[in-house]
Amino acid sequence: MLTDSQREIIRATVPALRQHGERITELFYGDLFAAHPALLNVFNPANQRPGGQARSLAASILAYAANIDHLDRLGGMVERIAHKHGSLEVRPEHYPIVGRHLLGAIRQVLGAAATDAVLDAWGAAYGMLADIMIGREAQLYAQGSAAGWDGYKTCVVVRKQAESASMVSLTLAAVDGTPPPAFRPGQYVGVKLRVPGQSIDHVRQYSLSNAPGGRFYRISVRRERAQGMARDGLVSNFIHDGIREGDTLAIHAPTGDFVLDETSPRPVVLLSAGSGITPMISMLEHLAGPAGGTRPVRFLHATVARAQHAFGDHVRSLARQRSGIEAAIFYETVTPDDVPGVHHDEPGRLGDGALAARLPAEPCDFYICGPLGFMTAVEGILDRLDIPAERRHSEVFVPDPSFLVAA
Repeated sequence: MLTDSQREIIRATVPALRQHGERITELFYGDLFAAHPALLNVFNPANQRPGGQARSLAASILAYAANIDHLDRLGGMVERIAHKHGSLEVRPEHYPIVGRHLLGAIRQVLGAAATDAVLDAWGAAYGMLADIMIGREAQLYAQGSAAGWDGYKTCVVVRKQAESASMVSLTLAAVDGTPPPAFRPGQYVGVKLRVPGQSIDHVRQYSLSNAPGGRFYRISVRRERAQGMARDGLVSNFIHDGIREGDTLAIHAPTGDFVLDETSPRPVVLLSAGSGITPMISMLEHLAGPAGGTRPVRFLHATVARAQHAFGDHVRSLARQRSGIEAAIFYETVTPDDVPGVHHDEPGRLGDGALAARLPAEPCDFYICGPLGFMTAVEGILDRLDIPAERRHSEVFVPDPSFLVAA
């Protein structure tokens, strides 16, 4: 437990964390990987290069410090991180290693300001958070074990199918014939593989793009191309170019807290862009099926152009499967060959008027997934439409820096 004086020290360090947080976390990752290169199995190196992972960790640490007296406010952050850790098989023995290098980075960056009292306070605070995370992750591991899916399981690729110019789907079945554990629409699985020429395994998370209850899992993977300082995605490109039907992959039991709330009676609005369509397809398939109920559903997806449009025919088919489901597709670039009502419904980006015109009259639950720019734009639209925060559920497909506190 933290003492009152330690809590005061944590509160007092908030300005320093706000000023130096990214430098602390950049140094932390560098020192951690230098001393423990095997942990590159756990962390995605692609997220380190543009600094997204450092910003995400810095934001989380800042949120923790700012709310040290109100940890109940961090429930969402803890839950999301615990699910991510669960898919990576983060274990209790990893926490002391991380804590040691985090405190070392704080000492290096803050210099003389990092007194023994400050480091002792942060050591105690980190230990308290580690205990919370370890306890929640143990529950997730127990759930996977109870479903007969302990850790990673070897699965065979029974089908590989192109969904667009930049996305492929892999249909997976356990080699030992074990039926896949149940999952909630919107969850993801960890995929562990060794790319030829690499000395370590790599783990990536991919949303399940089919409804629960079937005999297979399906993941849909977008080829990651170089942007700015980031290189081509090592794993996504290998999945596109090197994985064949009949190959095997190590798959972790499903995790993730971005899930469809099936207890709500409200209509559902699914908003996605780019590869954010993958968890939405799982939700839409479920809602269109016999277990999905009769709630009205609005599916709105934005993409750059027809070549990048995944699951187009499938979405139209699901919308015809029962009454109450409507779909609208937005192409940023439209060609003369793009037929309205067949390939797309509107040119340009999703805007206030287009969304408002397609909403049911009664209050709705909103599920939002896509790149950060899309997420920011949609949140702005929902703000202007006066949609309460409690009816918004979101996941962004980049390291998440969203757990910020006011300056």
